[in-house]
Amino acid sequence: MYTKPRVIPSLLIENGDLVKTERFKKRTYIGDPINAVKIFNEEEADELCLLDISVKKNDDINFSLLEDIATEAFMPLSYGGGIMDMDEVKKLFRIGFEKLIFNTALYEKPDLIREAVAFAGSQSIVASIDVRRDLFGKTVCYTDHGCKKIKSNIIDYLHQVENLGVGEILLQSIDNDGVMKGYDYSLIGNITSNTILPVICLGGAGNLSDMVKAVNECGAHAVAAGSMFVYYGERKAVLINYPTEQEQAEAGIF
Repeated sequence: MYTKPRVIPSLLIENGDLVKTERFKKRTYIGDPINAVKIFNEEEADELCLLDISVKKNDDINFSLLEDIATEAFMPLSYGGGIMDMDEVKKLFRIGFEKLIFNTALYEKPDLIREAVAFAGSQSIVASIDVRRDLFGKTVCYTDHGCKKIKSNIIDYLHQVENLGVGEILLQSIDNDGVMKGYDYSLIGNITSNTILPVICLGGAGNLSDMVKAVNECGAHAVAAGSMFVYYGERKAVLINYPTEQEQAEAGIF
């Protein structure tokens, strides 16, 4: 049965604020994440991805904010950022998150991923693979908010992640983050052709045409974006927005 590709706003949180990054570095303050969630409710977003970039290993997750968000949100929610033990996993599911996103723990605490899969099911556990290209154009995977390089090549690492039992891949291009000039299409195609898992692409979308290309030409199962949903126009005025079903259909996402 055909299922429409999901169109997912990806919101970055830093110290309780909604922010936007560029290539994982430059931070721009956007506003209050609760207000953004309310707007995405009204716009009937398919799903909402929350990534807290201020939470490092062994830091406290901002459960109070996340609980407020989960109370307000009417769409499925996923969360990533600093999840490093099962107590945190259980608490996040308990307050209303349907999926949890792991990055650093995939590499440093694989047993935690297996335990989380056993607890919640593979459909609820997402592996975030962050990728940057080196000077020669070679793809290199990173953990720890793009700070720590993984020595394995990307396909070997992908298979390592698959073997942990995760149910979905969130593939993010660090180079394209916040640039709004299109996804890294060759990267997406390489990953989708080497896994049977659904792939969500993130990093670089500037319009619906970019999303259509990622789905129709590269095999992405879902498309996520940050800047596209918080900025408007060439001057990047802050405006929370989401395409209507008609706009998505006219662009070719249906």
